[in-house]
Amino acid sequence: MTSKRRLYEYKGEVASAPGDTLKETLDALRMTQSDLSRRTGLTPKTISGIINGKEPLSQQTALQLETVLGVPASLWNNLERQYQEYRARNVQVEEMHAQKNWLHKFPMRQLLDWKWVERCADVGQQVLALLRFFGCSSPEQCDTYLQRSAVQYRASAAFSADDYALSTWLRQGERVAQELDCSPYDSDAFRQALQETRRLTTEAPATFVPKLQQLCEDAGVAVAFVHELPGIRASGAARWLTPNKALIQLDLRYKSDDQLWFSFFHEAGHILLHGKRQFFVEGLDGTADNLEHAADAFASDVLIPAPAYRDFVQKAVFTSSAILTFAGKQRIAPGIVVGRLQHEHHVPFNALNGLKRKIVWADT
Repeated sequence: MTSKRRLYEYKGEVASAPGDTLKETLDALRMTQSDLSRRTGLTPKTISGIINGKEPLSQQTALQLETVLGVPASLWNNLERQYQEYRARNVQVEEMHAQKNWLHKFPMRQLLDWKWVERCADVGQQVLALLRFFGCSSPEQCDTYLQRSAVQYRASAAFSADDYALSTWLRQGERVAQELDCSPYDSDAFRQALQETRRLTTEAPATFVPKLQQLCEDAGVAVAFVHELPGIRASGAARWLTPNKALIQLDLRYKSDDQLWFSFFHEAGHILLHGKRQFFVEGLDGTADNLEHAADAFASDVLIPAPAYRDFVQKAVFTSSAILTFAGKQRIAPGIVVGRLQHEHHVPFNALNGLKRKIVWADT
């Protein structure tokens, strides 16, 4: 009896047809297909079809086999379910082989190198891995979904090659945000978090990144740092994932602390000032509307309060020493002061860059 139990032990994923197990069981019991037919009432043709994998094993048949052979119906049902799923997956992979050119629309080298998408030896499996990344069932459905999404962050419905890269970047931001456990959004808590975050600008990335994320998560805002992709000009994005969870997405396109911090507070401005149905991606073109101007003003005033900045600019002393002193009093990174002075043309763009801190990805 012990060996019989081992024979019927369920081992999990099985790719063979349940008929293989049925034949092994009959052999172990020294029972012929004719005997089984007489005992169950199933026709010899039905039994032969099950054993040869040409006929499915129904739940009623599973119960009959349980009664006659002593093998639980659940095992037969599981074998049949897994075998049919296995066959369906094989068909799906084969169908995806015809879609291999779809992969070329996306920045696959980066997706694979950064492990956003699983690397697969089989091209059909690779298409499926990319579909899982986007959460879509087919390339056609994915294209339709991405094109509809593009309308949210572009003025027109035009969908270019760069838009596939941009959609990839935005999708990775969503995936990162899904892993961040945020409290329900609270605007007052977020405003307080921004004041505390401002004091982190003098810290190194290894220190400020986790603190920044935690402060914002506690206020209902996920902050996702996502590698920039070739072909897109986006430096930041802001949107609502749910009515109670917002997302600020950033990259290191400009590789300097002033740009990173301004982008963060700019996106924070969108979250605080503008509607939950709106979708903002910065850097797509050279235009700026009233909402963008409002977010710019918000970021500027939070980083450097207007009265203090106005007094500093009026003195027109923009030496390294003066900037370091002013930044110290404001408790912000000096690179932020330099960046604003450059942007407003108080100093040339090639001046005082030594006060900025270069920020790069840890893996580079």
